[in-house]
Amino acid sequence: MKTRFNQRLIELEQQSNLRSLPEVVPKGMINLSSNDYLGIGSDQNLKAEFLSSHDLLELDFSAVSSRLLTGNSDQYRKLENTIQQAYQREACLVFNSGYHANIGILPALAGKHDLILADKMVHASIIDGMKLCPAEVRRFSHLNYNHLESLLIKYRSEYEQVFIVTEGVFSMDGDLANLHELVRLKKQFDTFLYVDEAHALGVFGEKGLGLAEQSGLIDEVDFLVGTFGKAIASIGAFVVCDGVFKNYLVNTSRSLIFTTALPPVNLAWTNFIFQKLPDMNERRAQLSLLSKEVSYALGVEANSHIVPLILGENEWAVRYAMTLRELGYYVLPIRQPTVPVGTARLRFSLYAGLEFECLDKLINTLMRYEEKVG
Repeated sequence: MKTRFNQRLIELEQQSNLRSLPEVVPKGMINLSSNDYLGIGSDQNLKAEFLSSHDLLELDFSAVSSRLLTGNSDQYRKLENTIQQAYQREACLVFNSGYHANIGILPALAGKHDLILADKMVHASIIDGMKLCPAEVRRFSHLNYNHLESLLIKYRSEYEQVFIVTEGVFSMDGDLANLHELVRLKKQFDTFLYVDEAHALGVFGEKGLGLAEQSGLIDEVDFLVGTFGKAIASIGAFVVCDGVFKNYLVNTSRSLIFTTALPPVNLAWTNFIFQKLPDMNERRAQLSLLSKEVSYALGVEANSHIVPLILGENEWAVRYAMTLRELGYYVLPIRQPTVPVGTARLRFSLYAGLEFECLDKLINTLMRYEEKVG
């Protein structure tokens, strides 16, 4: 009965692709695999301020019900109002996670007479969401908007609605979508634009609202998705959109309807942090400078706080991750299916407050690797 499963595990180990649940990052190690981009998760002052300004005895630690039953606490209303006002949009709807959002929104909206055109490198959660859709799905080459335009020219007239789907900052390469070009195509071909800002929220924009804010295009993104589990250092996700779409999702999005609501204490913490994003420009500036310094030192092109060093084979990525761990740097190897075969890498996830000088041993080690293989 178990032979097939054991055999597959053996194969994964032989391919240097076997995973296990890691321990919590040991104390004293520099964590370069977290998504705590603004350093909020380790900020004791923010935690103390939250605790002093909230009565935890009045904040339940579980919702014990879905939102459509009895779990729709007042903290949901407060948080959704905060986000709606920040983006100056008609509506905001909070989900339990980025995964819940991405597997719940597109399947609810895109019907069997519709088409989804998605960037080839969108996150696995979006891919899983598209698999649940009755709509036709086609992929365009990564950041290749000429390819996207050719697909729109060829197929737009065959479908009732078309959804263009992209990330703002791509999670594995750290490169950026050209939202101006996507908005141009959206308008020209009368489509919807869906942008996942998971890795841009908090980091980009004058108020930390993401790449759409930095590009001045918040109003042009029909479905702007953000997550709280990264730069916001909390849990959950949201979409800002027109009011009619929020009402529609409340009635049709299965990942919203059939899951227990978030605990009020988490919603209150998220609201507390979200309201502080406009005041974190210094952290964003520090992170931007650090990203430039690290990418320059490693000799790689990086446009964000996510700096990938592509090593190729799984074995190399695992080996160098272990070497760096011995030097005090916690960075995990990224392998298939997270990234395509032959592009295994180390993914350096930088955060505000990290001093460039703390990375000297890491950079020297990787520069020696470059000399060895170059």
